[in-house]
Amino acid sequence: MSRPKPTTFEKTKIVAENRRARFDYAIESVYEAGIALTGTEVKSLRDGTGSIAESYAEVKDGQVWLINSNVPEFSHGNRFNHEPKRPRKLLLHEREINKMHGAVAREGMTLVPLMIYFNSKGRAKVELALAKGKKDHDKRATIKERDWKREQGRIMRDRG
Repeated sequence: MSRPKPTTFEKTKIVAENRRARFDYAIESVYEAGIALTGTEVKSLRDGTGSIAESYAEVKDGQVWLINSNVPEFSHGNRFNHEPKRPRKLLLHEREINKMHGAVAREGMTLVPLMIYFNSKGRAKVELALAKGKKDHDKRATIKERDWKREQGRIMRDRG
């Protein structure tokens, strides 16, 4: 029996995407989290800058924090500009936080941000995945499967 498709969230503008995460991790479940930002951080993200390539999330004292994400300083910011790599608080329901904390503590899973985007209301959101790291042989199988899908497409296109 196949797994049900994960719920998709309404995304209008994707700012930063961690494409490598889907290759390095086996994703179990996906959550949508709000993110607590300052004014200059929001303006910088609206410009399309920002990176979550090397970032991760952790549960500390009943709160979830986004660590090592880079939101560059706003170009027209003044002396009150933000710090680019500061930890940012993620806004989730308490039940979701408890579920994540249990999975990270007991099952050895990781919280990986997949993308930062603005929803239809203009709010900055983070798509957060509860994932387990893949081994080398799993990654090879993923590459093999991807190449076979590409080859299938070529064969079907050539045959008409």
